[in-house]
Amino acid sequence: MQAEKQTVSEEQLVVFELAGETYGVEIATVHEIIRMQDITDIPRTPEFVEGVINLRGRIIPVIDLRKRFGLGVAEQTQSSRIIVVEVGGVTVGMIVDSVSEVLRLPANNIEPPPAVISGVDAAYLRGVGKMDDQLIILLELSKVLEKEEKKQLQQESFQEVAATQE
Repeated sequence: MQAEKQTVSEEQLVVFELAGETYGVEIATVHEIIRMQDITDIPRTPEFVEGVINLRGRIIPVIDLRKRFGLGVAEQTQSSRIIVVEVGGVTVGMIVDSVSEVLRLPANNIEPPPAVISGVDAAYLRGVGKMDDQLIILLELSKVLEKEEKKQLQQESFQEVAATQE
């Protein structure tokens, strides 16, 4: 088994659903997956920023991936989750419809992204993974937030405003 792992490169992914499509992010970027909780609104933030949560004493901004990708708003359900990830040096929660599994995907099952997939701009994509009869859209988390947006979510003033809202 060890010899096989050395000859076949693979990625370990957290797989989730969003607007009926299957997405994946590298597990190394994921801090944790939590159930939905109350999100505190923060004024003057981009539309896709839902607000902040207090995660064990740490203020974490939360974004709605559906809004970020222009996929339309959906009601949150029992399956909705917040995936807490590291995006370009910023810890952010991402609201997704559901998290389905963690899987290992051989690197030779990953192809470059086509120009457009399900309305999601190709700039956010790293590739498309094939697993059995399933396609998994692989996100490039470093591009989900633009430089200015990361800066805004990282600013001390944002953190201070969030703290007073809790």
